[in-house]
Amino acid sequence: MTAGENEDVAELKAKIVTLEERNVRLMEDLQNAETEKRYSESELFRLQKDLSRLRNELERLKSPPLIVASLRDVLPNNRVVVKSSTGPDFVVTVSEYVPPDDLIVGSRVSLNKQTLSLMEVLPTPVDPVVSGAEIIGKPDVTYDDIGGLKTQMMELREAVEDPLLRPELYKKVGIEPPKGVLLVGPPGTGKTLMAKAVANATQATFIRLVGSELVQKYIGEGARLVRELFQLAKDKAPSIIFIDELDSVGARRLDVATSGDREVQRTLMQLLSELDGFTPTSDVKIIGATNRPDILDDALLRPGRFDRIIDVGLPDTEGRTQIFKINLQHMNVDKKVSAKKLAEATEGLSGAEIKSICTEAGMLAIRHDRDHITERDFMDAKEKVVEAGRNKAKPAPAYLYG
Repeated sequence: MTAGENEDVAELKAKIVTLEERNVRLMEDLQNAETEKRYSESELFRLQKDLSRLRNELERLKSPPLIVASLRDVLPNNRVVVKSSTGPDFVVTVSEYVPPDDLIVGSRVSLNKQTLSLMEVLPTPVDPVVSGAEIIGKPDVTYDDIGGLKTQMMELREAVEDPLLRPELYKKVGIEPPKGVLLVGPPGTGKTLMAKAVANATQATFIRLVGSELVQKYIGEGARLVRELFQLAKDKAPSIIFIDELDSVGARRLDVATSGDREVQRTLMQLLSELDGFTPTSDVKIIGATNRPDILDDALLRPGRFDRIIDVGLPDTEGRTQIFKINLQHMNVDKKVSAKKLAEATEGLSGAEIKSICTEAGMLAIRHDRDHITERDFMDAKEKVVEAGRNKAKPAPAYLYG
């Protein structure tokens, strides 16, 4: 091969290498372009979704406001009578999107501002005080957790548990069970525990509200809360309404009263009305609790409302022994500790104070780096709890009022 031919071959090879390198670069550019294309498509899809969402939000903000009204009557031909929040009553048509079964007299509805057509049935409002009440689907307190109240528990079960679980017993005898039960006794004697235990045994929803929460600042607010409380109990039936500190709202009405007293009396009258509206065999039971029965209004205590009054007093020696046994069974105590001896040493103490003694004794054992509780711990704890009770009973120093 001549020198000229060698040069041509070398030049041809160089061109081939150059073309291959160019082809590699073009393939890389193509891959980059495809990647950018996929990214642009995904970004376009995301931006379209955002645009659609913003358009929907804009349309929602541009939609006219609706008028809140109350449904008064349901008429033929897809028409209803409503009372507008502005005052007058109207006969209006119902939107085709509203199910006829939802049109219940008394419910809240929304109306179109221009045509006044019924657009939607609104949910029933519940006040935060009522919705914030202690609502327990099934309390974890059982009859075994209560000691020293055998007679009281029997009376409470007869008035609340039997009508819910065995209503046929009352039908056979031909009597009506009590509408309400009032638990009377000093603080810490187990009134709330009794109500929770009955709710547990009957699989009922436990609704607990302190009476003072029903006393509101503005006229009519307390009565409205009472209505919503009983409506909540009906919605969650079977249920037990437990009103603690009933004397704060059920005190005796006086001839001379301030405007605040008159508002409390309005709340009391609404409570009396709700108690009258319940049938004794309904799935809602009412339990009240107070440590001041002497100031309760006579209307609350008359037959047909709180029919059965149960005195939950301080436990006797046998009752305190049972309470100590219930608390000691979950504690690591010395073998020499006797529940009966502890009960004899705690004359005049309530169940809550006995539980406090057990807790305090355990803390004393921890303080002394022991994993078991001795009798000495219980005695020291008793002195501490009793002393704390005495200090609470003393009047506050004068400088606190200065």
